[in-house]
Amino acid sequence: MKPVLTALVLPNNNNNDDDDDDDDNYRFKNNDNYKDISSIIPNLGTSLSRAFTETPSFSRNAGASAAMSEKTKQRRLTFSLAVTVVVSAIAYIYLSTMFVFIDQWFGLLSSPGIINAVVFTSLAAMCSFTYRSAISTDPGRVPSTFMPDVEDFQSPIHEIKRKGGDLRYCQKCSHYKPPRAHHCRVCKRCVLRMDHHCIWINNCVGHANYKVFIIFVMYAVIACMYSLVLLVGSVVYDDGMRDEEKNGGSYRTVYVFSGLLLVPLSIALCVLLGWHIYLILHNKTTIEYHEGVRALWLAEKGGSIYMHPYDLGPYENLTSVLGPNILSWLWPTANHIGSGLKFPTVYDVTQCATTSK
Repeated sequence: MKPVLTALVLPNNNNNDDDDDDDDNYRFKNNDNYKDISSIIPNLGTSLSRAFTETPSFSRNAGASAAMSEKTKQRRLTFSLAVTVVVSAIAYIYLSTMFVFIDQWFGLLSSPGIINAVVFTSLAAMCSFTYRSAISTDPGRVPSTFMPDVEDFQSPIHEIKRKGGDLRYCQKCSHYKPPRAHHCRVCKRCVLRMDHHCIWINNCVGHANYKVFIIFVMYAVIACMYSLVLLVGSVVYDDGMRDEEKNGGSYRTVYVFSGLLLVPLSIALCVLLGWHIYLILHNKTTIEYHEGVRALWLAEKGGSIYMHPYDLGPYENLTSVLGPNILSWLWPTANHIGSGLKFPTVYDVTQCATTSK
């Protein structure tokens, strides 16, 4: 039987993480012995000593953090072409669905027309609300006073720099980085549990806004599919273009343009939603997935089995993102997510189970 390896991947994502080699890290659990693929375990004592003696200047960091926070807010309020495109698409799809598809198929004043109009308006409202929340919600900022915990460092699963055995330290922000945090070169700051930087929300997707981002994508998928069904139904019902001489030409243009917009958009959003559902069920970020492929290869090369350390099981992984209350899964609340400075691991669960016995 192959030994089981629990790898904690500290990704080095070239698109987002601008910390050079600071995030190119790996830890493996081989039965009861934990081995570093770079053979740097002997340096842990030196690293721990450095962590608590070479403390960054917190007064300088606090001022820099406040200044960066203000700059981040200003950046989100400035013009963004990508956000303008998304807002325009939402507005166009809503107006064409309401005043062309529903009106042509049912009539806006009929009972079916009113029901469909109310349902679609509700979907559009949730899309708009969650989209705005995804843009305006800070994804998670590393506190300027953050220091690695001694207990966390003594855990068999921990994150340290690959070269030299140093603790994870961001040279750009001048502070230590918690587990799963990474530096975004676009936002010019470290983001807690960073997934990726999304140009469509002009913001990073991270610890604090990941749920609202997923809910926005979900509502967008439902709204696009709903609009597409109404588009097809409107075209089929309007067989032969009943009012072709009066308004058929203009409606044809709306039908064609809407189809060219809705079909690829629905496919892209479905793929995106499916991808993130997969990540949620395995408790991975996009960054961790890509580095996990490499960790898997390294584990198999060493004759071991790779296991992601944050994968607590599908249901636990799901509730860690959406919350323990199923009724709140579709609402953009995030009261359950914690500080984002520490996350439970497979090792923690195993240790608790052993202790309880």
